[in-house]
Amino acid sequence: MSDIRLRNYSLLPPVVKNLLIINAIMYLATVVFKTRGVDLAGIFGLHFFTAQHFAIWQPVTYMFMHGGFWHLFFNMFALWMFGAALENSWGAKRFLLYYMVCGIGAGLIQMLVIGLQVHSLSQNLSPDIIQMIRENGTQILDQGKNYIGEMGALNAAINAVTVGASGSVFGLLLAFGMMYPNSVIYVYFMLPIKAKWFVVFYGALELFYGITGTSDGIAHFAHLGGMLFGFFLILYWNKGNRFFKFKMPAFKKKRSQKYTISSNYYYEPHHLSDEEYNYQKKQKEEKLNRILDKISKTGYESLTQEEKEFLFKQKR
Repeated sequence: MSDIRLRNYSLLPPVVKNLLIINAIMYLATVVFKTRGVDLAGIFGLHFFTAQHFAIWQPVTYMFMHGGFWHLFFNMFALWMFGAALENSWGAKRFLLYYMVCGIGAGLIQMLVIGLQVHSLSQNLSPDIIQMIRENGTQILDQGKNYIGEMGALNAAINAVTVGASGSVFGLLLAFGMMYPNSVIYVYFMLPIKAKWFVVFYGALELFYGITGTSDGIAHFAHLGGMLFGFFLILYWNKGNRFFKFKMPAFKKKRSQKYTISSNYYYEPHHLSDEEYNYQKKQKEEKLNRILDKISKTGYESLTQEEKEFLFKQKR
């Protein structure tokens, strides 16, 4: 899964494990409280900021709520699949920050898209009708009813509730594709595709669905928002940090020498004796093991710049 073989790689690192637990608990609580007439999704799900039930905590809490078992299952499976590799590489603090930024960013993008919809739909309605929808629209929807035409569309937009960790998950997918572009992902456990192409395909598909309105009820622009915020955060981390650089290799050639391609960089064939080669190889392995031990104990951010550069060069 990883370009760097971490000796202390954990299949269930602490942040991923706790996120799985929190999401599972919140889903069970939603089911239990619903039988008692309490709608936790309405309390913690994300509402448009002018809706009656909007609350300041919702841009954070909505990502821990889910609309059904399969919604929860596939999000948590993707969280484990992509998140474990990233947390092992980045460390717990950086991974949690990235996860939360992607989730909050996805919610903000969703709010922006809803705001544009509300503005567009409001153009053809009088202020009195808009005020009536804002005051009574929630109760109408709670009764399983809605207005007709543009009034109904505006009511649905204003009082839509967004739930799920999908924004964060799509951010993880983007990061995985950038960190491990040539890793193979099996779609439906059968169709192999490289991570970088999977990210491009899925992002384009979400954009198409979002623009055309296909698969109504799915927050496609929130998914894209998670990827967008994740991309900019990685670019920010990338500044001055070679571990996150993704430059195309420069082609170099010296007279009478051939160069061999190895993932993201080029190297010259060595002409050392067996003893010299084995000694250098052993020295590199010992240094790599020391760095990996340091990451497992104190996290990636504790490394020196020289150690980060050395680790970067050991990819593949």
